[in-house]
Amino acid sequence: MKFIIEKKLKNTLGRAGTLETPHGVIHTPAFVVVGTKATVKALSPEQVKDLGAEVVLGNTYHLYLQPGDEIIQEAGGLGRFMNWPGQSGSSREDSKEVEGVGPTMTDSGGFQAFSLGADFGKRVGKIGKKGGLSLAAEPRLTRRMHGGTVPAKHNSYKPIQHGEGESQLEERAKLAKIDEDGITFKSHIDGSEHRLTPERSIEIQHNLGADIIFALDECTSPLASHEYQREAMDRTHRWAERSLARHEELNALRQAQGEQPLALFGIVQGGRFEDLRKESARVIGDMDFDGFGIGGSFEKEDMYTVVGWVNSILPEEKPRHLLGIGEPQDLFGGIENGTDLFDCVAPTRMGRNGSLYTHSGRINILNAKYRNDFSPIEEKCGCYTCSPRHGGASYTRAYVAHLFRAKEMFASTLASIHNLYFIVNLVKKIRQSILDETFFQFKEEFLKNYYK
Repeated sequence: MKFIIEKKLKNTLGRAGTLETPHGVIHTPAFVVVGTKATVKALSPEQVKDLGAEVVLGNTYHLYLQPGDEIIQEAGGLGRFMNWPGQSGSSREDSKEVEGVGPTMTDSGGFQAFSLGADFGKRVGKIGKKGGLSLAAEPRLTRRMHGGTVPAKHNSYKPIQHGEGESQLEERAKLAKIDEDGITFKSHIDGSEHRLTPERSIEIQHNLGADIIFALDECTSPLASHEYQREAMDRTHRWAERSLARHEELNALRQAQGEQPLALFGIVQGGRFEDLRKESARVIGDMDFDGFGIGGSFEKEDMYTVVGWVNSILPEEKPRHLLGIGEPQDLFGGIENGTDLFDCVAPTRMGRNGSLYTHSGRINILNAKYRNDFSPIEEKCGCYTCSPRHGGASYTRAYVAHLFRAKEMFASTLASIHNLYFIVNLVKKIRQSILDETFFQFKEEFLKNYYK
C-alpha cells in the first residue's frame, strides 16, 4: 500500500491524496461504502461501482458467522466472492491485481463487542449527544415490543415471550463479554458461543483477504467514565500489539507464497477525554501500522475537536480513517481536521426508510406532498435514479413514494443509489475543492443550503 499526499489544505490538517492498493487506487478523501455481509443492501456491485464508489468495506463479525471466512478464502477473497468490480488504469505497475476485483476493507469485529455487549438494546452508540443519548453511528435495528427495546433481528434463536419487560430483554441482549484476552460472544443467528481474540480477528481478516484490515479494539460507550475509558484504551493498545504481531507473521507467509501483503490499520481510542485521546494517538502512532482508524465514543459536539487532537499527533505520511461517520457536516469537519477515509451505513439505511439526501436537506419521501410530485428526487443529480432515461424522464418522487407505500423492493434500490451517489460524490467534490483551493467557499455554500 502506498499513500501520497497531493495537496494540503492551508492552515488545517486537511489534505487530498491517493491511496494505492494491490487492487486499485482510492482517491482521498473518500467515502467507503459499507457492504456488511459482502453486499451493499439492495444494490448490485455494478450499481455501487457506477455511482462512483472506489472501495467497499465488509464486516468481520458477520462474515465470520455467515458464510464463514474459510469459504470466502476459498472463493479468492472478499472482492472476488462478492464480484466487486476492479478499476482500470491502476498506477501500480508492479501490482499483481486479481482481474476484475477492486479495493476492499474489513473492520475487526470490535464494534460488535460494544453493540452486542452491555450497551446492546439501550440505543447508545459510538456517538453521544450532550444532554441525552443518541442513536449509534451504525445502530442496530431495534423495535419496541411489550414495554422493552427489542433487538429485532438478534433474538431469532429464542422467541420473545409476551410480557417481558425492558430489564429482562436487556439482560438477554448481553451477548458479548470482554476480558483481557478477547471477546466471548453469542451468535445472533443461532445463539452458539464464539471467541474473538486479536490474533483470531487478524486470522479471519487474512482469510477474507481485503486490501486494508483493522486491529481489534474495544469501542466503549461515549457515556463511559474516564476510569473505564482508560482501562479500555490500555486494553486496545495491548490488543494492537498482538494484532500487529500476528499480522506480520501472516503477511510473511503471504509473501513467501507470492501473494500480496495486506495493510493493517491500528485504532485510536480514549473516548471524549483529551488526555486519553492524545495518549492513544501517540501509542498507536508509534506502532508500525500502515494507517490508522479513529474510533468513536465521543459526543457529537466534540467530534471535530477530538479528531483534531488525534490527527495532529498521528504520523502525517499515513492515512487516517474515521469509523462510522457519514453525516455531511461531519464529513467536512473530519476532512478539515485531517481525515482521509470515512465509512457509514447511514446513506443506505436511511434510503431504505425513505429518507433522501438533497442539496437543500433531507426529505421524507413518504410525506403526502410527494404523492403527485413528478419531479426527480433532485434536479441535476447524476445518479441512476434521477438521470433521465426512457423517453427523457427520470424516476419521479411520486413513483418512488408509491414504491415505498406499496412495499416494493425496488424502492430501496432507487433510494439507496441516490443516497450513496450523493455522499460518495460529495466527498469527491470536497476533495476537488482542496485541489482547487476553494474548500472553505464550497463548505460554507453547501452547509448553508443543506442545513437551512
